[in-house]
Amino acid sequence: MGGNPEAAALSGINIKRNTLYVFVSMGALAGVAGVLLTARLNAATVSAGNSYELDAIAACVIGGTSLMGGKGKIFGAIIGALIMASIDNGMSMMNIGAYWQYIVKGLILILAVWVDIISKNK
Repeated sequence: MGGNPEAAALSGINIKRNTLYVFVSMGALAGVAGVLLTARLNAATVSAGNSYELDAIAACVIGGTSLMGGKGKIFGAIIGALIMASIDNGMSMMNIGAYWQYIVKGLILILAVWVDIISKNK
């Protein structure tokens, strides 16, 4: 639908149906992710998914999605997620504290956004 739902409706796209499909699929995927995370941790805790949004945003930006608008690819997001998971796993294996892990992930995100801005200006 893009950023203008009125133009999409005038083009013949059924906005209500597509919005419903998006919310249903995201709810189902969030449920699957919750079940997988609970199975992985062998426990259900309230704070199990804290700071995963930072990893998701960083994975998308590393994968090539621009925060300034534009298009991204699923393959790029998967590659970005693998890179972030490798960095997270490596820091955990090196026994680096959680405080420093957040700092490193934030710096990687800032670096990826900076590279994106530099490449957009050219």
